[in-house]
Amino acid sequence: MVAIPFLRPVTVPAWSFLFTAFSTLQKTLFPMSSSTAPVQEGHIDFPHEGETYQTYYKIFGDLHNRTRPPVVVLHGGPGLSHDYLLPHADLAEHSFPVIFYDQLGNARSTHLPDKPPTFWTIDLFLDELENLLKHFSIQDEYHVIGHSWGGMVFSEFVVTRPHSGLRKLVIADAPPSIALWQKSFKELVDKFPQDVKDDLAKGLKDWEPYWNALKKVYAVHGCRAKPFPKELEYSLLLTNSPTSDRSVATSPILKDWDVIDRLHLVDVPTLVINGRYDIAQDYVTKPWDDNIPDSKWLTFENSSHTPFWEEREQYMQTISEFLLKA
Repeated sequence: MVAIPFLRPVTVPAWSFLFTAFSTLQKTLFPMSSSTAPVQEGHIDFPHEGETYQTYYKIFGDLHNRTRPPVVVLHGGPGLSHDYLLPHADLAEHSFPVIFYDQLGNARSTHLPDKPPTFWTIDLFLDELENLLKHFSIQDEYHVIGHSWGGMVFSEFVVTRPHSGLRKLVIADAPPSIALWQKSFKELVDKFPQDVKDDLAKGLKDWEPYWNALKKVYAVHGCRAKPFPKELEYSLLLTNSPTSDRSVATSPILKDWDVIDRLHLVDVPTLVINGRYDIAQDYVTKPWDDNIPDSKWLTFENSSHTPFWEEREQYMQTISEFLLKA
């Protein structure tokens, strides 16, 4: 997801209770098929400009004895977490190890609320991803799924960093330009009743009506699955609560961001995905397909911004077939 609005050391006292509660709830709330894939989680060191931070990761499948390239999944935001993307763990049933991680400043990774807004740059997150690839020794062969802001981040990785090991790329529900995203979000919100728009405008200073209005928008354009996934609600609350650490979400990282005129540099087979009711409407998504030389674009007709929840079986079949295709 992309902000608008969907978009300290490692301990985060204000949220520690949420992490504990959610880890317990996750076992019953997340419908993780009948997967027998092993699960590993922990933190890795991320050295950056003389300091060392911690990146949280979670792996489904056997990374060391793999028979297929691992899939690295990048979450949205800026400022969310990997939790709402957990349906992608289904890919482990197709022998793809799946690596999730929480980006720096978010969820279970190191929080840095005292850093100036200018600390948060796209290059910082590219460095973190590069560090993760090298830590797990997968830089020579891997796939990537970037959702929303995650797709934006990885598009920058492809056009600016060495990536000889990247085999295939999935850009899901992401804008190639922040201006297109802002235009689309405004268009869609303008169709809601005035009271919803008024409550959205209140923001976190009047949290309850703001959050209720936000959920009404998301129920149409964020995730149409019912009930609304608890994993997604959890991730959204990380940046949409009065106690949120919004250091990343409120940084100027996306100001004037646009990758369209560099998409011809994307040199791997790319699957572009959006939903019929997505904030990433067709005109937002089209530049990916128009400008990436080897791309295929698919729209999920019964989905909005999270087809991996809304049309999970079809989505996972589509992804696995794309990754398996020679």
